[in-house]
Amino acid sequence: MGRQAEIERLMQPYDGDVPGASLLVLKDGRAVVSRGYGRSNLARGTQADAATSYRLASVTKPFTAAAILLLAQDGKLSLDDPVRTWLPSLPAAAEGIIVRHLLNHTSGLPDYEDLMSKPWPGQILDAGVLTLLETQDRLHFEPGSTYRYSNSGYALLALIVERASGMSFADYLRSRIFVPLGMHGTHARVEGGPDIPYRSWGYSATDGGWAATDQNPYSAVLGDGGIYSSIDDLARWDAALDDDRLFSDATRAMAFGRQAAVPDGQETTYYGFGWRVTGDGGRQWHNGESIGFRNAYVRWPRHGLTVVLLSNRNDPTPYRTALEIGGLFLRDELRRTRGATQEKP
Repeated sequence: MGRQAEIERLMQPYDGDVPGASLLVLKDGRAVVSRGYGRSNLARGTQADAATSYRLASVTKPFTAAAILLLAQDGKLSLDDPVRTWLPSLPAAAEGIIVRHLLNHTSGLPDYEDLMSKPWPGQILDAGVLTLLETQDRLHFEPGSTYRYSNSGYALLALIVERASGMSFADYLRSRIFVPLGMHGTHARVEGGPDIPYRSWGYSATDGGWAATDQNPYSAVLGDGGIYSSIDDLARWDAALDDDRLFSDATRAMAFGRQAAVPDGQETTYYGFGWRVTGDGGRQWHNGESIGFRNAYVRWPRHGLTVVLLSNRNDPTPYRTALEIGGLFLRDELRRTRGATQEKP
């Protein structure tokens, strides 16, 4: 079976009159696959395509981390600033937390989702996360001592961006990242803010069908998951991760560095600043899951390869599919390399 046929086989669950997906494969800076499958809106029968905008969920975190890193690069803050310097209303237990602890999930802060009453009236915002944490004079562990994935930390990072920049988080992202890179369809979604062009709607599987499940009480928090984007725009973002339009070499090394060890029984992995990385740095990725959306963003920088798979459905989780698609290109590259070696006299 050829590579394209294998891709179609892997993407078949997303095709047809079902909640769909958009797939991007970049090789050496060129989009070799960029297309949609299935529907971005079942009620209207809208076909998903390369311009379809999905809620990125935790694939937002690389952008939130980038905003902090850019402010540090510009001298507006330090990664070693105590978080209470910027958010003094946090309780005394947070005294030892510095900005880098939020970036690499070693703060020990409680998860805001666990602190919310059930049911929660309306939707919580990043500022509401801070309000909840103000009532919790406790941590899971000493800051910096171990890793524990924290949506709370990334909500606080969005608030720090606002205080250090003097702009709203959405406006800072737009002016410092999205507009300069030509990501005109990408937005941190806020109520009453810009419309999301070509917006997809989230769905969850039910017995024999799909139910619209686009929003829940957590969906309005921006720092941990509130960006909407398309594979068209993410191709522009990916290119900027490797040149000097955003990051200096030192900043890039921090973003993709091995900042905190991540307990994982299958492979040695680390969290950088907004990115997961393998022990040898050969793969960089982040997944995103929220109600009605599942996403995967995977990079193999040594091979100039990126696979992005965005979907507006709760199943399946696309990370393994993205790895398999990436594996097809790595396999073909290895075959070419072996063939070239064998042809040498």
